[in-house]
Amino acid sequence: MEAMIRDIGFIIGTTLMYSTPLIFTSLGGVITERSGVVNIGLEGMMYFGAFTGAAAAWFYQDPWIGLLAAGLGGALLGLIHAIACVSFSAEQIVSGIAVNFIGPGAALFLSRLMFDGATQTLTIPNKIPLPFDFLFGEDKLFARSGFMDLVFNRFATVYLAFILVAVVWFILYKTKIGMRLRAVGENPEAANTLGISVTRIRYGAVIMSGFLAGMGGAAMSIAVVSRFSNTLISGHGFIALAAMIFGKWKPQGALVACLLFGAAKGFEIFLGAKGVPVPGDILAMLPYVLTIVILVGLVGKTTPPAAIGKIFDKGN
Repeated sequence: MEAMIRDIGFIIGTTLMYSTPLIFTSLGGVITERSGVVNIGLEGMMYFGAFTGAAAAWFYQDPWIGLLAAGLGGALLGLIHAIACVSFSAEQIVSGIAVNFIGPGAALFLSRLMFDGATQTLTIPNKIPLPFDFLFGEDKLFARSGFMDLVFNRFATVYLAFILVAVVWFILYKTKIGMRLRAVGENPEAANTLGISVTRIRYGAVIMSGFLAGMGGAAMSIAVVSRFSNTLISGHGFIALAAMIFGKWKPQGALVACLLFGAAKGFEIFLGAKGVPVPGDILAMLPYVLTIVILVGLVGKTTPPAAIGKIFDKGN
């Protein structure tokens, strides 16, 4: 019974750890698409954020500087996407695809330039801290490797992600800026007649989505694995995009979806650790198969913001 409880704790804790990068990134998707701008470039933003975060954390020996640098790196790609889509009315899907090429390409180029030709950074000695680690151990409140330790002794990014869900929900539904952002995503022409700057709102939303996606990448490279590598992200940005759709473009819905996808990763790791006689490649497919199944099941059942993907021309 005790072993079963530890196993459950391990799965929950692993779920939280691997859900965190998805939560950051899907929140970024919620913000930008609520403003009416499609952003399938989350993968590239997340990838570039993973590199810039890991590189900054290694050079400055500070994970928090790395997390901030990751956000700024993602925001830079968000700015590029905003310039293309908002200022020049580019096709948003095409621009997002371009960002998904630019992010990994720039990350690998800079990695080779800064780390002697390697496509991965050096191991980060100072990881994101465990804020509640002082509660666990001998003569402490909770024992090491017990259920509470396995579930709650998580990186600070886990708790930050949950806090951000509440913050984004509050901003979207309880503040003037959130009301304006949602208005722009539903009817930009009407919002413009009321004196709302559609361009400014959309620029801010897309840049913020990049910032959060970059932080999502850093939550992988700095907290989970302590380094950036060229295979680190491997589709997580697309899973976050699917989580946003599954969550019906709402922060609380995206959270639930990210936890679901994180649980698939948790079961994959758990089954692999237990030596279940299933090929590792099959286990690694679980989160992606779940993504496809969920999206197929959602066809025709979700309603995106009315003006999403539509070009707004103030002159018309």
